[in-house]
Amino acid sequence: RALSIAEAYAPKKVINSMQVGGVQQVMLEVRVAEMNRSLIRRLGINFNYMGPDNFGISLLANLTNLNKFTQVGPAATLIDQTVTQSISGVFGFGTGSLSWTGYVDALKEEDLVKVLAKPTLVALNGQEAAFLAGGEFPIPVPQAFGLVTIQFKKFGVGLVFTPNIMNSKHISLNVAPEVSELDFTNALRTQGFTVPAITTRRATTTIELADGQSFAIGGLMRDNVRESVKKFPLLGELPIIGALFRSSSFQKDESELLIIVTPHLVKPLDMTAQTLPTDYYVEPNDFEFYLLGFSEKGGFGGKTGQRSPAAEVLSNRVTKLSAMEGQVGHIVP
Repeated sequence: RALSIAEAYAPKKVINSMQVGGVQQVMLEVRVAEMNRSLIRRLGINFNYMGPDNFGISLLANLTNLNKFTQVGPAATLIDQTVTQSISGVFGFGTGSLSWTGYVDALKEEDLVKVLAKPTLVALNGQEAAFLAGGEFPIPVPQAFGLVTIQFKKFGVGLVFTPNIMNSKHISLNVAPEVSELDFTNALRTQGFTVPAITTRRATTTIELADGQSFAIGGLMRDNVRESVKKFPLLGELPIIGALFRSSSFQKDESELLIIVTPHLVKPLDMTAQTLPTDYYVEPNDFEFYLLGFSEKGGFGGKTGQRSPAAEVLSNRVTKLSAMEGQVGHIVP
């Protein structure tokens, strides 16, 4: 602004000797780590009795019920008509016009989910930068006259941040990391379309850190327990034998989430000294691919994904301003 005012009074006679010192670019590393564990135990027993003249009795109809019977026949025929996905065992017998069938739902399930996302993005001082590694999925939107239009929703690993360099050591960050994925378990089906839900981990905050410092900007620990018991009155209260007249389920979910950010002041380097994650990939020949089952082989005199000594030196160079110079980020093994 001072330069523009001076040039108004002395055009083409003003020499600008002002320079902005220090590093003016910031690289932000974000780590989103999550662990999910779940345990499900379920046990239920269902008895069905079919007699003459379509007379029937059903206990604990949460597994199956008499509405599923469409005809009177032997036990083997009735079994085929009443099995559902939640039933893990079936037994039955019949004598003449009498049929007894039993259904068992026994399940123990253990699930473990690990999520680790490490997006890295570089931005100029005071400028916003955005990053997304994922995709877009279509969402049908009903319109007038029965028409359906399509909108797209983004998902994946995303990062938006704006750095402000306070001095040679401290950086102010306005950061918003996000990790999302499609969840078909809770999908919605409408007008012949299946629209998946989205599981999202998101945080938005403003912090101040020194160059190279790490800070946990968000975290979550969750422990959910759900129990359900369905039983036949009186008979389900009996010890031991009462288990034949009860349906029990137990579910425990544990989740832990942590989001960590690390800013770095960075400088560029000549591209001839850069290495890429693909530099160490060598395609296997037909013998290695078809007979040995190799998808890649070691290349350039070293182990796949291994950096050269020169690259290691370049990646560790630090200037007087504590700024990383040249190679930053990761080499994917």
